[in-house]
Amino acid sequence: MELAQYSDYAVRLVNTEQPERGTDTLTSVEAVRDLCGESSRIGRRANEADVTRLRGVRNRLRAVFEAADVGDEVRAVDLLNALLLEYPVSPQLSGHGRLGAQGRPQWHMHLSDHATNTTVGYTATACMGLACHLIEFGVDCLGICQTPPCRNAYVDTSTNRSRRYCSNRCATRANVAAYRARQRQQTPM
Repeated sequence: MELAQYSDYAVRLVNTEQPERGTDTLTSVEAVRDLCGESSRIGRRANEADVTRLRGVRNRLRAVFEAADVGDEVRAVDLLNALLLEYPVSPQLSGHGRLGAQGRPQWHMHLSDHATNTTVGYTATACMGLACHLIEFGVDCLGICQTPPCRNAYVDTSTNRSRRYCSNRCATRANVAAYRARQRQQTPM
């Protein structure tokens, strides 16, 4: 099942806010639509109430990533399970008109977007994707960027689960800062 790819929904939502920097890009209906994607049916139904509701979900998902980041596996799973209970999914087979080798549709699983509102649809998809990712790769695949003041969430897909940064940019920034700190320690005053 390729539902683990939906874990990116959780990462994108959590990263709409950078608390250490005091920035928040989830401020309008248009921002919700951008988050959902241009071709998304659930995004087209977004309204002002979804901005507030998704901000609340964002805080709860950040708590999942933060618990995983400090190694509190049970808490991370409990927090995610609470979200899964509140935002159940509706799996659906889809073929998108793609034909396989024998002229039949290439069936695969989607999480249907028959939700009552944008928040329910987006959250159910994000949480199911995160749950599938955790089942396949373990809770230690979730993390919070270690480059201050970033604190973005990420899903570690590396082979050895050694990732500590949300992006190459943050990894480079941290490595340069560590190099400069070592240089200052070696330079006599």
